[in-house]
Amino acid sequence: MGSVLDWTQSGAKIALVYDRKEEKQCPSVALFEKNGLERSSFSINDAIDVTLEFLKFNCNSDLLAAVVRGETFDTLKIWYFSNNHWYLKQEIRYLKDDGIKFTWDLTNPLKLMCWTLDGRVVSYKFVWVTAVTDNSIAFVIDASKVLVTPFSLSLMPPPMYFLKLEFQSAVRDMAFSSKISQNHLAASLSDGSLCIVELPPLDQWDDLEGQTFKIEASYSGTEYGSLLHLSWLDSHVILGVSHFDEDVRTGYYLHEIEISCSEDRSPGSVTCAGWHAETSHQISLEGVVIGIAPNQLISRSAFVQFDGGKMFEYTSKLGGLQRCDDMAFLSSCPWMDAALVGEKPLLFGLDDNGRLHFERRVLCNNCSTFSFYSNSGEGMMTHLVITTKQDYLFIVDAGDIVHGQLEQKYGNFLPVVVRKKTGESENVFVHLWEKGAQIIGVLHGDESAVILQTPRGNLECVYPRKLVLASIFNALAQGRFRDALLMVRRHRIDFNVIIDHRGWEAFVESAADFVRQVNNLSYITEFICAIKHEDIMETLYKNYVSLPCINGDKSSKTIIDGDKKVYSVLLSIRKALEEQIEETPARELCILTTLAKSSPPVLEDALKRIKVIREVELSTATDPRRKSYPSSEESLKHLLWLSDTEAVFEAALGLYDLSIAAIVALNSQRDPKEFLPLLQELERMPPLLMQYNIDLKLERYESALRHIASAGDSYYEDFTNLMKKVPELYPLGLQLVGGDSCKRQQVLEAWGDHLDATKCFEDAATTFLCCFCLDKALKAYRSCGNWMGVLTVAGFMKLGKDDVLQLARELSEELQALGKPGDASKILLEYCGDVDGGVSLLVDARNWEEALRVGFLHRRDDLILVVKNASLECASLLVGEYNEGMEKVGKYLTRYLAVRQRRLLLAAKIKSDELSLGYPDDETASQASSNFSGMSAYTTGTRRGSSASTTLSTSTRGRGRQRNRGKIRAGSADEEAALVDHLKGMSLSEGGKIELKSLLISLLMLGEEDTARKLQRTAEKFQLHQIAAVKLAEDAGSTDNIDEQALTLDHYTQSVRKQVLNSDAFSWQSKVLL
Repeated sequence: MGSVLDWTQSGAKIALVYDRKEEKQCPSVALFEKNGLERSSFSINDAIDVTLEFLKFNCNSDLLAAVVRGETFDTLKIWYFSNNHWYLKQEIRYLKDDGIKFTWDLTNPLKLMCWTLDGRVVSYKFVWVTAVTDNSIAFVIDASKVLVTPFSLSLMPPPMYFLKLEFQSAVRDMAFSSKISQNHLAASLSDGSLCIVELPPLDQWDDLEGQTFKIEASYSGTEYGSLLHLSWLDSHVILGVSHFDEDVRTGYYLHEIEISCSEDRSPGSVTCAGWHAETSHQISLEGVVIGIAPNQLISRSAFVQFDGGKMFEYTSKLGGLQRCDDMAFLSSCPWMDAALVGEKPLLFGLDDNGRLHFERRVLCNNCSTFSFYSNSGEGMMTHLVITTKQDYLFIVDAGDIVHGQLEQKYGNFLPVVVRKKTGESENVFVHLWEKGAQIIGVLHGDESAVILQTPRGNLECVYPRKLVLASIFNALAQGRFRDALLMVRRHRIDFNVIIDHRGWEAFVESAADFVRQVNNLSYITEFICAIKHEDIMETLYKNYVSLPCINGDKSSKTIIDGDKKVYSVLLSIRKALEEQIEETPARELCILTTLAKSSPPVLEDALKRIKVIREVELSTATDPRRKSYPSSEESLKHLLWLSDTEAVFEAALGLYDLSIAAIVALNSQRDPKEFLPLLQELERMPPLLMQYNIDLKLERYESALRHIASAGDSYYEDFTNLMKKVPELYPLGLQLVGGDSCKRQQVLEAWGDHLDATKCFEDAATTFLCCFCLDKALKAYRSCGNWMGVLTVAGFMKLGKDDVLQLARELSEELQALGKPGDASKILLEYCGDVDGGVSLLVDARNWEEALRVGFLHRRDDLILVVKNASLECASLLVGEYNEGMEKVGKYLTRYLAVRQRRLLLAAKIKSDELSLGYPDDETASQASSNFSGMSAYTTGTRRGSSASTTLSTSTRGRGRQRNRGKIRAGSADEEAALVDHLKGMSLSEGGKIELKSLLISLLMLGEEDTARKLQRTAEKFQLHQIAAVKLAEDAGSTDNIDEQALTLDHYTQSVRKQVLNSDAFSWQSKVLL
């Protein structure tokens, strides 16, 4: 044990150097606890005669560096400990004369300072780079070895591996390319060599497990020096950065290297020799390169990042660098990658402070790692996967990045903000189970997995629900139903997403493809049993509706008919099973499942199929179908297991097959005392009577009526009683009695009695007329107030003149009581000859023109005077009512504007204070209300600038205006809407316009032109005020700024006058009075 040692920063362990020359082995490093217990050790894997000096931990004690002195050169080596294994991650060679020494930065664990005897100081800033390719192959550098593991085949953490590549010296950097069937690995070694390896496609890796391949250096006529930042531009071109510190040349150079192989390559083998590398382009660089990312959109192109985040694009054809300021980062980003979205490459970078950069802006301030996920075969990025410093995993849609919706949906990637904005979190982020877990790769396509590595070194594979659903929908959009179903089963997703992702109508059209592709009756049966009535995309997965293949393709229906969905889907699957799957017992059970799970269950069809199976079993002849069917007992038990046993028993009775019903009852473990008496009683009945009783038990009344009608006249009483019990059967009963006039009369009379009892008097009267029951028809017409029908039936009954006169007077009194004075006046004038009474009723009905006509017809001046006095009184009442209405319009409008202004001030105060709930102080609100109103909610008062009185008259009610719909509650939440509704409800009704026009014409006929003109102008002014008030309220409700000068009733009244005065709304006016 030598004197070279170093303590960890916590003092828990000490690293010592073992000199093992006596054992003819190279030195090794051992770590001890304070108590002297050895925890681990490792060999430096170098020559025997080397010496190890300056052993030093970094400030986090996760990296251990040492200087190894050899005969020809000195080496700076850096080890990393993970999963109980020490990995040699970096080996940097120096000349023997340099006398290299180093020290770690005291605060930055990845920064190391070196200096030489000639005064040269070099600063190294290391970064951890995850070497997992797009096709999920992981590479781990350990000295001169690269451990290779395809995660899609086996998920094993290092130091375990699938195969191993061994190089001639330590590996400093590497890059991997996977293009279609070609997989290439490039590695730069510490001795300055460049090595190339070609690996076979993943489906040919089975024979490579556990093997070790020795890799030869490629032949090259160019010295690359220290070649870093390797990146494949295509399968034959590599881009890298070299650094020279010589007298001849110094600085950084960008190399484009052409790769070729002189050896024949055999399929399924690893090509590790015969490679040639030649520099085709070389560019001198003026700054330090931070990273290189290939441009997938342009062939042989890459993005080169310099210190400070400056971005340049290198293109092989141009042989130079072009600046890309629009894609630059705000600071240096050691972790950089490019992804293709649509027809545009997107460049992402992560700096040392956890800021994720994109297009000169920061997407996330607390990012720890990120990766891309693609569910398309073209390699397009569909999701960005990131982990945060708070140990949350976020799944970000590529569309949200492009359209700038990150803040709205992800809240700067803080879980508290996301929950507050959306109320849901499952579709946005996943909480990681272990602190410090980082993304090392993803499994693209249908795998939809994210691979995480914990600080302990173990690997975990998680399947975020968002990625899983995206993969399922992508498979469904491509018509890959089997793959989608397997993913649904594997990840325990609701089976209904297969049906509902584009609407069940689209699935029905594709049901045949679904059955053909799945071709597994167990899977199909499981799928059938899981079908639900609801649209699962509107309930369980409603937060994932922005995923692809939903918005554009799904039916626009918002209300789904659950029964129709289940029935249609199962019908289409059943047809596909019968057409595409050969007859087997399993297929028959699957078909029975579709019948049992239908909505409603088609149990009778299922029992008919079981009945056929039973007949085949009981037949003595050899039937080839026996092998294609399960046993009848197995089929029946399967049906009973899926359905309600009582429903199956009733369906068996509905087949009128008592033997099947008995078998069902026995297999459903029913007590024989419950069903045997019933079956024995039915068996003793004649067939039609048995069917009738079964129909009654099952409430199949139409079928029961047909059967009892066929049983003969002896059961006619049962026939009529059934119709009385179920009145909906009367139309069918009329059809069944046919031409028997006597039975027809009885059925019609019974039907009419039922209609009369249910107060359907018009239909009852018509039915009684069909069977010539005139007394009952007259009574029915009288009950419904149809006086013309009553008098017509009286004519058919040949009533005497006195009887008709008495009937007419009674009808007139009844109509007056019902509020129909117009109809009552017609009866008095036409049947009773009572002119005085008729005119009086016409006046009550506001039928002024007809009242004048009758008075002049009979030359009765006294009646004309009565009409004149009544019309003048009515005109006076209407003038007062319209004036009162204008006052109410002004009052409602004033209150509406005050309430609206108050609400706007409240909203402004809440927004300014950033409170979710709250109200401004009463003084502010009162000031807002007083700007528009000098009165409280609904008390009397005056409005500033208005001479109209607000005192309302309660002596009259407007016959010409619509009634208000409800009471307005001052201060209620819906006060604004109630005020607008009341304003709209004050408009003139169509009946009111007709009465008003009739009154105006009558006044003109009677010579009262001044009264008519006053009435018309008052009504016109009221109508204009009401229309203007409604329009003003609607305009005020659509704006957030109340302008007192513009929103005035007088201004709107003048505007409305020009627009609507000549419209149909004012057709009641008389032009001579304008």
